[in-house]
Amino acid sequence: MKIVIENCSDSLAAALRRIGYSFKRVAEETGQISAVRAMARGGFPRFHIYAKMEGNRLYLNLHLDQKRPSYSGVRAHSGEHESPAVKEEASRIKKLL
Repeated sequence: MKIVIENCSDSLAAALRRIGYSFKRVAEETGQISAVRAMARGGFPRFHIYAKMEGNRLYLNLHLDQKRPSYSGVRAHSGEHESPAVKEEASRIKKLL
């Protein structure tokens, strides 16, 4: 689910901390920051965001990873992009930012 926050006064790192996400890595192919917020102790399921900042506009691409990738070296997973849980998380993020 794509989210755009207009007039974001925080830096990218501060905005991600504010909404409870932890830095994971920089996506080399896009230059976006990858960050996660785990829903359980084992790390999955978890919300996963790709984020970038352009001026004072924050772009977030949110999905829910239900489980770990099944095969080593492969990033494919069973991600949900429009489920009720993702919509609820998007609403929470918008309220906080």
